Amino acid sequence: MPKITFMGAGSTVFAKNVLGDSILTPALAESVIALYDIDPVRLGESQAMLQAINRNHGGRATIEAYCGVERRRDALRKADYVVNAIQVGLYDPCTVTDFEIPKRFGLRQTIADTLGIGGIFRALRTIPVMMDFARDMEDVCPDAWFLNYTNPMAMLTGAMQRWTGIRTVGLCHSVQVCAEHLLKGLDMPYDERVQWKIAGINHQAWLLEIARDGQDLYPEIKRRALTRTEKHDDMVRYEIMKRFGYYVTESSEHNAEYTPYFIKDKYPELIERFQIPLDEYPRRCIRQMEAWRTGRDELTQNPTLTHARSHEYASRIMEAMETNVPYKFGGNVPNTGLIPNLPGAATVEVPCLADKSGVAPTYAGDLPEQCAALNRTNINVQLLTLEAAKTLKKDYIYQAAMLDPHTAAELSIDDIVALCDALIDRHGSWLPAYC
Repeated sequence: MPKITFMGAGSTVFAKNVLGDSILTPALAESVIALYDIDPVRLGESQAMLQAINRNHGGRATIEAYCGVERRRDALRKADYVVNAIQVGLYDPCTVTDFEIPKRFGLRQTIADTLGIGGIFRALRTIPVMMDFARDMEDVCPDAWFLNYTNPMAMLTGAMQRWTGIRTVGLCHSVQVCAEHLLKGLDMPYDERVQWKIAGINHQAWLLEIARDGQDLYPEIKRRALTRTEKHDDMVRYEIMKRFGYYVTESSEHNAEYTPYFIKDKYPELIERFQIPLDEYPRRCIRQMEAWRTGRDELTQNPTLTHARSHEYASRIMEAMETNVPYKFGGNVPNTGLIPNLPGAATVEVPCLADKSGVAPTYAGDLPEQCAALNRTNINVQLLTLEAAKTLKKDYIYQAAMLDPHTAAELSIDDIVALCDALIDRHGSWLPAYC
């Protein structure tokens, strides 16, 4: 029977999706599921939730819980799969810090978990914790697969892939719903006859092909997108498709802050024009916390709780590895020539196959040059942030921020340095010491 360890199990709703999916999967139904978190209350709630789901779906899995750093190695010991969903620093204080201090410098953000100032500092406080995970895994489960869901995806997954011996793949939610979302927003049908291909980098991968029964759908997609006149939540992505030729995987609120075009103090009217939700992530966190307060009993104290399999990749990848029946998914992997016109040091998002031999990325080929060029502007920030985490030198933090498209478009070099220093100071012990 496989052992699945879930790091950050206090994320109860996400644990329900990934581990509930596993309980419903015949090849994983008898797994040992080890829940790990540093918050005993949230850990206990997730354990109660999963025990109810397990009991109501045959009771074949074994659910264990491990709390605190001193129990981490026990949670990981002999694991076959490790699912990572941690959030270092939580909403309060660290996410609040990531938003409030940049605003003092005139820098506004939407999500701030993948790129930009927020993404840089989220990576810097998370990478050391993941390196601790890796060291433990190298001792107690060296052959396990590490399935990373935590953002910033490319930076965290890249750190594991470059600096550890742990077999790692990064998984996101946006690839598998990209084509369906696009078509449904344009009142075009989506069914099993639709074929698509996506490649690029996480949260900025490109829908390179989309067809139904071999007929290219892009001409009709672009025609309808240009004539869609009402305000909607996908307007940044439509504009990127209009200007760069291809639809991008992640949401408009994300992509608005990955480029220098949309959130501009000089042009405040762009916020309304493109329906850009500034400070969206803090609002989302507050909504989720409130929803949890009102709905926690239904998840954690409901003896009849059941589950329907979600669209998350994790259980399907583990199933493929257990059964040797291949499964295709979009994974974040090292760019070993998979996309030749992106840097070799980058972590790229490409179609992958999972089976008993592990994860086999597929060759995607060169991206359209304009798409690769936009990706490179994001990769620059990712690679310099990794250098900062590796060397503990502040200069690399400054340089990552100076090369961030949105930050550089809004702030001077002196303000960027001062902003980084202010964030380093406020984060305090959440960060290692930088020289």
